[in-house]
Amino acid sequence: MSLPVTPPPAAALGQRTVLVTGAAKLLGREIALTLARAGWRVAVHYRDSVEEARKTVADCSKWCGGSASFRANLGNETAVRNLLPGVIEAMGQVDAIVNSASTFELDTPATFSFAAMEKHMRANTGAAILLSQSLHAHLLTREGASGAVVNLLDQKLWNPNPDFTSYTLSKAALESAGAMLALALAPRVRVVGVASGLLPLGRMSTASDVAATVAFALENQSITGATLLVDGGQHLVKFEQKVAPL
Repeated sequence: MSLPVTPPPAAALGQRTVLVTGAAKLLGREIALTLARAGWRVAVHYRDSVEEARKTVADCSKWCGGSASFRANLGNETAVRNLLPGVIEAMGQVDAIVNSASTFELDTPATFSFAAMEKHMRANTGAAILLSQSLHAHLLTREGASGAVVNLLDQKLWNPNPDFTSYTLSKAALESAGAMLALALAPRVRVVGVASGLLPLGRMSTASDVAATVAFALENQSITGATLLVDGGQHLVKFEQKVAPL
């Protein structure tokens, strides 16, 4: 289910379109707004945040018309498989995907369960792989078209600690999947990871820092199969506990 969509004007069909998951609020919203300011039409994915998604669409449309919102539970395989075709039907084309949405629930090796791991793997890893697969299939139908996928990761992968075990495993799997997808989907699709974290100087890498890096990754045609760390060097400094993501 999605909010009502107004078909884009014919002129808009030539504009680049990006699907940003989890774009209703927080980091996903900042990424959506940054890309809209750069001229992208934004497909705003959300799960439950209806009003926040509506506002993100309205704010994106101030910069680049034709944005719309789309509802899907990324833990449900059928919903994920239907998401990109729904965006394409409504907006005409998709040129890039930013996998920003994340399930982020606390567990540790002491409280770990298969259920917790599966919940995180479905939403954080499986959904991103299926959406990448769908983008590749779509681009093959458009002669000469190419695109990009950006996966939001976490510097915690380079600076591990035992909390948020299932979340961390899902992001580690996504980082590995990025390299495999970059090989499998080339030359039509580039795949880039972006990881944020706490700077050693004591401040978080800001949402605008991360969003700017996502925009850079989408534009730079020479980057694929790599992860850009936007953490001011946090991966060089040991932290005993996880700091909540943006």
